[in-house]
Amino acid sequence: MTTSPRTRPLPPPVTTLSRDEARRLALRAQGLVGAPDRRAGVRGVLRQLGAVQLDTISVLARSHELVPYARLGPVGREAVESAYWSGTHSFEYWSHAACILPIEEWPHFAFRRRAYRAKGYRWHTMEDSDRSCAAVLARLTADGPLTTSELGGGRKGGEWWDWSETKIAVEWLLDTGRVVCTERRGWKRVYDLAERAVPDALLHDDLDDAECLRRLVAQAGAALGVATRADLADYHRLKGDQVDAVIEGSGLVPVEVEGWGRPAWADPAALAAPPRGRHRTTLLSPFDSLIWDRARTERIFGFTHRLEAYVPRPRRVHGYFAMPLLSGGRLLGRADPAREGTTLIARQVSMQGPKAVRPMAQALREAATWAGCDAVRLERCDDAELAAALRAELTHMSEKSD
Repeated sequence: MTTSPRTRPLPPPVTTLSRDEARRLALRAQGLVGAPDRRAGVRGVLRQLGAVQLDTISVLARSHELVPYARLGPVGREAVESAYWSGTHSFEYWSHAACILPIEEWPHFAFRRRAYRAKGYRWHTMEDSDRSCAAVLARLTADGPLTTSELGGGRKGGEWWDWSETKIAVEWLLDTGRVVCTERRGWKRVYDLAERAVPDALLHDDLDDAECLRRLVAQAGAALGVATRADLADYHRLKGDQVDAVIEGSGLVPVEVEGWGRPAWADPAALAAPPRGRHRTTLLSPFDSLIWDRARTERIFGFTHRLEAYVPRPRRVHGYFAMPLLSGGRLLGRADPAREGTTLIARQVSMQGPKAVRPMAQALREAATWAGCDAVRLERCDDAELAAALRAELTHMSEKSD
């Protein structure tokens, strides 16, 4: 019996969200609204975000340390590293970029490992790939986790991309899932055999590509709270058509967001209750997952931010490693930090009006204490009146703490 068009059930109404509601959902999903779960700690932050980006730049600290700091407050840096790398809680792989990922996501990246195997090579070539890979696997089997240097060296002696056969082999084995990066030691990757580093229950590539993608899209949706197709794709660097193929089975529900002008989806759990609780006041790493997608950051916060570390100095607008200021659930300015002994130097600061002065002073003071500094010095601000107010606020906070 067929159902006539008149009796066919209507689709459920689409939830409409205001800009502010979407912004608050995104902040809560990223762990920046409400009391932090200190029992879960750094590992809890990693599980909630699903990916923490790694980067070579270190100013106050490396980006993967700044991410839990922004959510938990001044947790010790050694405790951060230990939480990431002790035991079998996480692994490093290609997600949004090179990222620390919770070990539970190992099966979800089977689609990417298969794609590398199908491609058959990196951009580098090996003279004898079978021999080189076998040699790396034999060393790891015999000697346990090793860095590239311990395996025999990473470069032939030229530029950074002029890799040795050993380096090409171990990175190929990483791409395809035969070995795992189990930690960073002195910023060098430490490699181990996958069967030793990944728990047996997770060490499989049984999930087909569609199921891998469905789980990653669902995870991205939960970590973003509300997202467009492009947002969902960007989180783990998927393709738009990959998102399209699995979005209906992801569990995410369609929503409309005021002013976005494009379809969006939300995590049903995020819609179940309005975000409540205290907002963090903190400086954010430019690689923080709240803001790593520049187009999304502009859409949600009305805030244009670009990393200028790789921009020639004369062309920089806000500084080498400008860190956005988050306060009251909004982005209110930027600070480009540096260190000189035990002084944190705000080399360049910009603020969106007087309301940003106290939060900026608070964020700078907290960051200084966390980084082991006992003083803060402002070098440059793009507004003379705001600069004077910020210096006065920093002085007041310093005198108050003495």
